[in-house]
Amino acid sequence: MVKGANVGLTALSENVGSVVVGLGWSSATGEGDADVSVLLLDGDGKVRSDGDFCFYNNPVAGNGSVQLLGKTPTADGSEDRISFDLDAVPQEIDKVVVAASRYGGSRFGELDDLRLTLADSAGDGLVRFAVDGADEVSAVVFGELYRRSGEWKFRAVGQGYASGLAGLATDYGVDIDDTEEEDAPEPADLAEPADRAEAADLAEDGRPEPGMPAHEPPKSEEPPEESPVSRVPAQATGPRADDTPEPPAPERPAAPRPARRPRTAKKKVTLPRTTRKSLADNESWRAARLFPVPALKSDRERETRATSVVLSVMAQVPEFGRRLTAGFGAPAGRMETYTEVTLPHGESPRRPDGVIRVERAGKLWTALVETKTNGNALKPDQVQGYMDIAARRGYEAVITLSNDVALEGSPLVDVRIDGRRKHKVALWHLPWAEVVHQAQLLIRHEGVGNAAHAWLLQELLHYLQHENSGCHGFQNMGAAWVPVRRGIDDETLCQGDARALEVIENWERLVRQVCLRLGGELGQKVLPVRRTRRGSDPRALRTELADHLCEQGRLNAELRIEGTPGVLAITADLRTGRLRTSIEVPDAEPGYPLSRVKRLIRRLSEAPADLHIETLVDGQGTGPRGTLERLRPEPADIVPKDGAQITGFRLSLFKSMGSGRGSAETGFIRSVDQAVDRFHAQVVAQLEAPARRSRSAEPTG
Repeated sequence: MVKGANVGLTALSENVGSVVVGLGWSSATGEGDADVSVLLLDGDGKVRSDGDFCFYNNPVAGNGSVQLLGKTPTADGSEDRISFDLDAVPQEIDKVVVAASRYGGSRFGELDDLRLTLADSAGDGLVRFAVDGADEVSAVVFGELYRRSGEWKFRAVGQGYASGLAGLATDYGVDIDDTEEEDAPEPADLAEPADRAEAADLAEDGRPEPGMPAHEPPKSEEPPEESPVSRVPAQATGPRADDTPEPPAPERPAAPRPARRPRTAKKKVTLPRTTRKSLADNESWRAARLFPVPALKSDRERETRATSVVLSVMAQVPEFGRRLTAGFGAPAGRMETYTEVTLPHGESPRRPDGVIRVERAGKLWTALVETKTNGNALKPDQVQGYMDIAARRGYEAVITLSNDVALEGSPLVDVRIDGRRKHKVALWHLPWAEVVHQAQLLIRHEGVGNAAHAWLLQELLHYLQHENSGCHGFQNMGAAWVPVRRGIDDETLCQGDARALEVIENWERLVRQVCLRLGGELGQKVLPVRRTRRGSDPRALRTELADHLCEQGRLNAELRIEGTPGVLAITADLRTGRLRTSIEVPDAEPGYPLSRVKRLIRRLSEAPADLHIETLVDGQGTGPRGTLERLRPEPADIVPKDGAQITGFRLSLFKSMGSGRGSAETGFIRSVDQAVDRFHAQVVAQLEAPARRSRSAEPTG
């Protein structure tokens, strides 16, 4: 679509009761990111209350009809996904605005390939809209869904706001409380006005044309009693003490004050990370658990128990059930779940592991569930049978759960679709690591409706993480792991070897799982960095990486952690058997080189003594280096002797790499997890950006 164009959704697909909108972008450095937000507007073009403003601290709005699903890696970077149950959007809402914003002085011109996609409930792409000309703005309205004559339509907008998220939110009536009031600038138009026919539609019912600035929000005599938007305190900064005098700083024009960033105060229940002191007489007393797990022995028992436990908690905790099914096209309604259901299928009835059914306004959405645990692979013929049953019975989806992680462009199970059938069934995959990730986000960071729901999720999390549950996520580098390592050692591994490609695919699965685990623990967005050309084929990229593995003997990955200065890099050198975790920290602060080195070492006061520090210098790559143990008494050792300009520092930790292909104590997967955890806890956490701290320091109810 082009800017200003509009289209009715029912003209594109029959499955538009629920849709998923994706906002995507890419960055050459891998560090660029933006926050997605959604505003639900009434007939006056304003939110009814601050609860109609859906963003990173308020991920669900409109009675569950709008939900932020988080980020997912793509071949071109990453994509933020938003689920819309259009049948459940409150009748008072006439328009839903989809936007994104940047913070910390960043602009959208620093990102590439700004795009919006829209898919129906079966996952079929319906709309793609590329946003151009957003170079100098920090917030962009990508598009909007709106009602017209009882039908939902989509309009490509592409409108920018130089004032950021706060200006955008204020323009649509969100109450931003700030001691220093400032006028929000008018929105900066990025291209031509919207479609003339649609403008005529708007003129008929008295609404402004698309692209025109909205009118001023109505002023009330008193603020609402419990506004979910709280004030953002200004960050106070002061001079830093140092042993070395600073050179005089050149006079600079006063920097503009950063735009205000609204934050939703949580009024939900979360659980503390530290448990209370036990009342047991000794450690041999085991706490009673809702879902006992030690007695599980066979794979069949694990699959049956895991399916029942997860589905029952989904039905009892609405936030959790909705979180797992929203991206699969399920509506926001009453959920019921079943296990061991018998369904007719020729001469031999089939028994899927579970069934999820959601009811909304008299309409039913049904998904069959097939579960695998303990590393067991999904069986294509079994999944195909469930797809056929679902198509005949008019069910909407088949969901597979297993420890495996699906990769873009490489489905876990290939199934055939009978094109003669009018009814289409969607096949979705849900890894156990994602289930654990969502449970952690809810009970540790975002909160749920009441304490009982939080306790249920805690019991679920304990079950899934128990060694006997079989729900441990991706835990095997595959049969090719040992032959590839041996081929690298004796230099017999050749480019084009299919075994190298298998290792690359499993390495990508492991990295994605590390992101899910770390993101759940931190409550922050953690994504793999993609430094690829626009439109790259993910399968062709994996083939290229497999050739590099054969040539260099190394596996490489980069993780972007929200609020962290720099990208966390992981290198597994299969020739030397060593793992390296590192981060490059930019240093643009004023001062003498020795002063800047001393500041860094003070920030790393709790870091391990074996941390390696390299000086990055302008135009020359790396400069002097040394361990933190040696540099604490002699920081001048990494100051460039030739007077080269310091641009930053590279911090690295090294660790022996596990040789086994699994997740046992001596396995490769365990060693990667341990290396990332240690580096983040002992190094990256000490470099935490103020922006991340301000966003995470939210009241938890």
